[in-house]
Amino acid sequence: MQDLLMAGGIMAAFGSVLAAIIAIANKKLYVFEDPRIDEVEGMLPGANCGACGSAGCRNFAEKVVSKEAAPGKCTVSAPSNIVAIASLLGVSAGAEEKRVAKLACAGGSNVARNHARYAGLGSCRAAALIGGGGKGCSWGCLGLADCMRVCDFDAIHMDEHGLPVVTESKCTACGDCVEVCPKSLFSIHVVSHRLWVACKNLLNGDMAESECEVACTACGRCAADAPAGLVQIVNNLAVVDYSKNNLANQTPIQRCPTGAIVWFDEKLGIVKGIDAKKITRKSALPVEPADLPVAR
Repeated sequence: MQDLLMAGGIMAAFGSVLAAIIAIANKKLYVFEDPRIDEVEGMLPGANCGACGSAGCRNFAEKVVSKEAAPGKCTVSAPSNIVAIASLLGVSAGAEEKRVAKLACAGGSNVARNHARYAGLGSCRAAALIGGGGKGCSWGCLGLADCMRVCDFDAIHMDEHGLPVVTESKCTACGDCVEVCPKSLFSIHVVSHRLWVACKNLLNGDMAESECEVACTACGRCAADAPAGLVQIVNNLAVVDYSKNNLANQTPIQRCPTGAIVWFDEKLGIVKGIDAKKITRKSALPVEPADLPVAR
């Protein structure tokens, strides 16, 4: 009995010493955290999308409170929340232009040709491993919706011709679609980049158009009509230099014969030039040649 009491006393003493050590360590090692961080985090959308350049909303809240970042850098928050955060901290709201994902392809099933019928796993990445997916344009969208499935913000839907459509108001520029696309067709741009080449086909002229009716044919009309240096033809493809100051210029799209270079209008959506061919076909083009084997 005496041994048990002694053991109990030793354990109690040991516990007391440990508790004292922990209490002292807690006091010595305590790091103050501004309670406003929790308040700011609560006002953020909680999407943890990374559009602000921070590793999640908590990290962004810390930067905002420490004045390393302005509240307006979060382009996903409602304007009223940005103002509320700025008011809480007594700082300027700041402003950051919204960024969105853009797709460099307009080759839906009604205008782009397929030379094989893919019937494997319903994934763009899987299809790309099987002869490139069967599409005549080896740079084109395969339309199996990997990008739509990976988007956590419901910002991408597939249209009737199997092409992804990005809803600007929902897009957070998280970059998931950029990473998942096996053809590297998505890229992140500020919304003011409204002049856009909806193509990545590097074939020349007739070869490009024979595979996709809306492909860039490298005719050079956009480059000739654009302000100096704004558009160039590089490797048979029109390329926009967004470092130029003439981005609010729709002239380059007007004479594009295929409508490969377009304008993203805030209200009207995609706008093509007056010389662009009118596509009225609603049904998918047949697989050519029809006797090719099914890709599996």
